[in-house]
Amino acid sequence: MTMENDVNSTMLQLNPPLPVVTPKGKAMAHVLIDYGPEHDLIWTCFQDNGEIWCWRNQDVRAEKNTTYARPPYLPG
Repeated sequence: MTMENDVNSTMLQLNPPLPVVTPKGKAMAHVLIDYGPEHDLIWTCFQDNGEIWCWRNQDVRAEKNTTYARPPYLPG
């Protein structure tokens, strides 16, 4: 069944996973979900402690990368 305002969503497996910083600390982002233009991107992240969480785009930051001179993310 297709609704009149139905927008296709997209799920992308990140290969390789991306190192990120979330509200619960460092993690590896494995999946990115896009539900369409009226929604936030959703990042599925495996936290360093083994927990799996989904975060809105605004809650995820790229981890420090010395090669690209990207400083560490400092919340606040």
